[in-house]
Amino acid sequence: MSMNLEVNPLLLAEYNGSSDRIAPYIARCVQLAMALEVSATPKPGNIDRDHNYEDTRYEHFLASAVSVYPVMENAAKSKNGVGTLIKHAVCESVKWQSGGNTHFGAFILLVPLVMAAGNILAQGKRIFTLDELTSCAHGMVKNTDPTDAVEFYKSFRLAGVRVNGVDEFDMQDAGSIGSLQDRNVTLYDLMEISKGYDLIANEWTSGFKRCARCGERLLRGMNNTAGDGDFGSNINDLIVYTFLKTLSENRDTFIQTKFDAQTADYVSGRARGILSGFVEGSGFNARHPSIQQFDEELLGKGINPGSTADIIIAGLFIALLGGMGF
Repeated sequence: MSMNLEVNPLLLAEYNGSSDRIAPYIARCVQLAMALEVSATPKPGNIDRDHNYEDTRYEHFLASAVSVYPVMENAAKSKNGVGTLIKHAVCESVKWQSGGNTHFGAFILLVPLVMAAGNILAQGKRIFTLDELTSCAHGMVKNTDPTDAVEFYKSFRLAGVRVNGVDEFDMQDAGSIGSLQDRNVTLYDLMEISKGYDLIANEWTSGFKRCARCGERLLRGMNNTAGDGDFGSNINDLIVYTFLKTLSENRDTFIQTKFDAQTADYVSGRARGILSGFVEGSGFNARHPSIQQFDEELLGKGINPGSTADIIIAGLFIALLGGMGF
């Protein structure tokens, strides 16, 4: 049975079924999700409130989270234009900070989920299922067209993203734009091509199943019904746990692109090893030294599980939309 999501009752006074009220609520959930993810520490290998990279800092991620509010508000009112909305989110992000690519993968996941949320809440619902949300988002992405693909391609240069080639459609080649239009290739078609080696693309084609699983874990964790431990109101530890759990179950394709599949598999295996003691009942606090050691190892090697962080942001958005409090 799919989990029920319920709009935070304390916000119901602002939510009355009108898109003017719904869209700001959804956009705030996005901003908080992005801020919570980057603030959680330690998330092995990734920027957080205690760790920066040489050219990208914690504050760059906060600036990006704040900057995209108008784009996400617009997305919550939209039923098409996924590619354009992703490009606009990238544009706002790079205008407000100089740290480079902070949230590109997250935008790819968030835009259709935000559109789906806006569509569902505009129907006057305050309780809906997780399956309903992800099915609606999946429908949004399957309905993309060549214009979405073209706008998506344009966003790559704006974001300065490291990517694998997509067969004959080179993400760095401006000439690919004409090929997309001539061959009537949609943005969903591009994700289908990439799904075997890109975690974010696979989320589109599989119906956002990892994002949904992450959102459910976060909601159950805050409600102490996860079966994995009592986090109380400690949202930081719950996010770190969910990050490690997601990393342990999936090869991070950002690592795979930057290094290789073996490195990505090693990182997932290390995450599984750290969590094994927690699953056996030793408690999450006992895992902190191991997590910090893992964090230092990845930071020292320049290995950052960026795709996993994107999934966590989407999961946090779903959990917040579904009434998670802390």
